[in-house]
Amino acid sequence: MPTISELFVYPIKSCAGIALNEARLLATGLEYDRCWMVTDPAGAMLTQRAYPRMALIKVELGAEDLVIRAPGMSELRTPLESARLAAPLAVETRVWRDAAYGLDTGDVCAAWFSTFLGVPARLLRFDPERERIVDPDYTEGVGRATTHFADGFPLLVIGQASLDDLNTRLNGKGAPSIPIDRFRPNVVLTGLDAYEEDYVETLSVDGEAGGGAQLQLVKPCTRCPMPTIDQAKGAPDPDWPNEPSDTMSVYRANPQRNGAITFGNNALVASGAGTWLRVGQAVAAELGFGD
Repeated sequence: MPTISELFVYPIKSCAGIALNEARLLATGLEYDRCWMVTDPAGAMLTQRAYPRMALIKVELGAEDLVIRAPGMSELRTPLESARLAAPLAVETRVWRDAAYGLDTGDVCAAWFSTFLGVPARLLRFDPERERIVDPDYTEGVGRATTHFADGFPLLVIGQASLDDLNTRLNGKGAPSIPIDRFRPNVVLTGLDAYEEDYVETLSVDGEAGGGAQLQLVKPCTRCPMPTIDQAKGAPDPDWPNEPSDTMSVYRANPQRNGAITFGNNALVASGAGTWLRVGQAVAAELGFGD
């Protein structure tokens, strides 16, 4: 039976993630995942695709604050809960084609991110009074799904065997292995064959007091060049700057996605918001062989 081997949240979109032993599942994904986003002054999102140094911005979930650190910078704190922000300005932004709504965390945060990134920047906290609706083309069976500042879906699921297979291929051409953080998953599973997550339709997790949660896997995750960025260095490997994209392009180009490279599967929370997911927890996987 598949088992949860790792859990990650990425509180600030495109910044470093946090490995957790347990995480609370909300309708929007794991608690505090992609609740913040860095933008330019006009509200356009900034990501590692253009600013790979964002990988070096580390975060910690404190008792009341999100604690933010980066090389050469003083520690920065911003409230976890939007109610503690002082008269925040509401900002309409976009995540790709989707409208999204944030609350500006203020000038101190803006100055910190602007200094580290070398461009004018603001930090937004997702506005809990608003919703961002997941593309309804992928929510059949769930009815309606929401997320925060994630690219498009509440969760990303990857099987450890898939990464192991990719690393075998990389090693075969002399390239070093890469860690799972290159792909920024929320849930990592052992007990699946390589790429078997492509064919999983639902994952079911039992709750401690009955009930539990069900995740519906709905869309293979198409990959931009971000996995080429070494998350520990904030830059590609100078000896292998196009890996793992070059290797994946040979065998992971998905004809059902117009030839885009796919790795991992995006998921919705079909039921069980409020359930805790834990490392070591067994999950039941139901397979299907459609798109």
